[in-house]
Amino acid sequence: MDHIATAPWDRRPRAGIHGIGAVLAALVGVLAVVAGVLVGTAHPASAASLQEVTSFGTNPTNLRMHLYVPNKVQQKAPVLVAVHYCTGSGQALYSGTEFASLADQYGYIVIYPTATRSGSCFDVSSPGALKHDGNSDPAGIVSMVRYVQQHYSTDPSRVFSVGLSSGAMMTNVLMGDYPDVFAAGASFMGVPFGCFATTDGSSWNSACANGQISKTPQEWANLVKAAYPGYSGPRPRMQIWHGTTDSTLQYPNFNEQIKQWTQVLGVGQTPVLTDKPQSSWTHTRYGDAGTTPPVEAYSIQGVGHSLPTTGMSAQAIRFFGLDSTGPTVSPTVSPTVSPTVSPTVSPTVSPTVSPTVSPTPGGCSVAYTTNSWNTGLTAAIRIKNTASSAVEGWSLVFTLPDGQTITSGWNATYSPSKGQVTAKNAGYNGTIAPGATVSIGFQASHSGNTDAPASFRLNGMQCSAE
Repeated sequence: MDHIATAPWDRRPRAGIHGIGAVLAALVGVLAVVAGVLVGTAHPASAASLQEVTSFGTNPTNLRMHLYVPNKVQQKAPVLVAVHYCTGSGQALYSGTEFASLADQYGYIVIYPTATRSGSCFDVSSPGALKHDGNSDPAGIVSMVRYVQQHYSTDPSRVFSVGLSSGAMMTNVLMGDYPDVFAAGASFMGVPFGCFATTDGSSWNSACANGQISKTPQEWANLVKAAYPGYSGPRPRMQIWHGTTDSTLQYPNFNEQIKQWTQVLGVGQTPVLTDKPQSSWTHTRYGDAGTTPPVEAYSIQGVGHSLPTTGMSAQAIRFFGLDSTGPTVSPTVSPTVSPTVSPTVSPTVSPTVSPTVSPTPGGCSVAYTTNSWNTGLTAAIRIKNTASSAVEGWSLVFTLPDGQTITSGWNATYSPSKGQVTAKNAGYNGTIAPGATVSIGFQASHSGNTDAPASFRLNGMQCSAE
């Protein structure tokens, strides 16, 4: 992973998008390699596979749609739109990021749009892209979402978007254009909604890319609200990531996004929580110190245009609240769906209604993994209910080895910070259905001993190890 910081996702010349043909051709081969190592491992082999869908609805810019449906999906499945970088594709993002393998774990559905214009960048600049039900890429992406909602059993209140670079800019645009569709977004190396706007037909805004556009929070919020005049419903939450040495979409865009979305969501611009999950990460939350705040931001010291790196995708999934599962179903896909779908065939999918998990009497199991460095570590804990009845409110008790002290945590409250620790559920994950899992985690300091706790007890019951 050390070499990834030197391989940018998209470095377009500042003169304009139409003069980049030679540069993009040279970058395609590099990006194909980078995508394969982005998270250290490619998506594991499984019976589920990436499928192309055509004729999915209104598609004014001829986007392509690829769809990943895990073998087991939640009965009311969340939907994640994963949007690629310039010169990329939906297939490349599927192969080079963790979002599909995390979908296997948590049972959500992933849509991978692909831009087909020269340079494979998404339109985040034109007037038609910056309004609700416009005539550009956002309208086509929302058609993909509606197609999935029509053909699968999904939860319309749990639709999310995550994007890298051009895809991060598109995620900002989708949050502004369609607050009635999306519940939250995660932007890796993006810019604020409307920052890239142009009226001369160009797709490149050098002033925005170079971090030279600064507005008041209210001015940024006004751009968002003008995209959908008259809309008065809830607004999507936003997670923002940026490297401090990004020379493609420069670092000032990080703070401009924070200004925009805190104002849109009506929360203060002073963080209510600041910590360092890793030595180079500065993590802030706005409006709420919980794990799903209105706005969350990660500033990554010394990193350029090369996000996400290991562990960051999982933090986006955590922010969306997708890192736990309820009962799952096995979707039944019509034989007409194949890796390449004929334009004349509309694939149909109908989920079964019986849970695939048949819990047996027992109690619980726990999977515990760590990632350690120097004097710190992060721990990921997955709790599974193996009993035949739901757990309503839980406490997980374990003893940290000597020298380990919890400094921050997510998806649970931890007390005390060392010795025998009790992790208690958050407000949103207190119920664990039979066969379902909940994922929690923490960061800790250590004095050399990075061993795992010897045992775990859930509500007083000894859990088996996974």
